[in-house]
This record gives sequence, structure tokens and C-alpha cells, in this order.
Amino acid sequence: MAKRDRSSSGAPAAEIDMTPMIDIVFQLIAFFMVITNFEQTQADERVKLPRDALAKPAEVKVEHQVVLNVGFYRDMKGEKTDAQPWLFNFVDGEPVLPLSSGSQLKKEAKLFANKQIDIKDVVVKVRADSEVQTGIVQELIKLCQDAGFEKFAMSAMSGPEE
Repeated sequence: MAKRDRSSSGAPAAEIDMTPMIDIVFQLIAFFMVITNFEQTQADERVKLPRDALAKPAEVKVEHQVVLNVGFYRDMKGEKTDAQPWLFNFVDGEPVLPLSSGSQLKKEAKLFANKQIDIKDVVVKVRADSEVQTGIVQELIKLCQDAGFEKFAMSAMSGPEE
């Protein structure tokens, strides 16, 4: 028995209009781009945060903050190439030594003052590599206090300690 081509039998072939499907897909893409957590934009791959079982995300969204990424230059394997810790992505994107960042921190405080934002409402979020010496982090916090900052938050990855 020979197969008949339905399109030649006079009945119109069914065509699916894909335009609404494409519209929905683009709307979904736009939706997920908008709701994506932009918190990771502050992350820096040169900073390997310490792990702690008690670490949890902030419960309240901080309106004004300064993020300090303290870490090391690393090779492709993640090994340190420089024993000196650096402050990354702070001023002009240029790395600076953490203990020489006092003048930049004071400039940052003045920027908030120029915007009529009370410096006491600004949170300094310290994202220090797990291998950065505690004393350096303490000195960095002291420099922040000298610049007028009073609120601080430390970042860690949740999970068991390694």
C-alpha cells in the first residue's frame, strides 16, 4: 500500500506558530537576569573565604556598604604566587596594600558624607582570605575606624571547616 502525502490530499498541513514560544523564553531569560543574586559581583576569585559551619547570609539587606576584598595573587592551580596580601577592587580597581589604605578609606568616608549619608549607617564588609593573618585584618579594621566607620561584617563560606 502506498503512503499518501497528506499535504497533497487537499487538507492544509498543520503549522505551529513559534512566535509566542520565543516571546515566553525571552521573558523568562529577562526575569531570571533580574532576580539573579548580584551579591556575587563583590566576590573576587583571589579571595578564598574561610569555611565555618555557623556562617549564614545576612538577614537584612544592607543599604550602604564598603566591601574590602583582602587576598593573594594566585596561579591557575590556586597556589599563592605572592606571600603579601593585597586589598583588591577597592579604589580604581588597583590593588593596594591593606595597611596603606588609610587615605583611601578616608576618601571613601568623605564620599558618603558628600552624599549626606551618615557614616555610622555604612557597613564595612571584610572579605578576607582564609590565609590572611588575623593581625592584618585587625589593623585594616582599625584603619576603617580611624576613617569614621563603625559597623563591620565579616564574610565566610558556610560548610564544615577544612
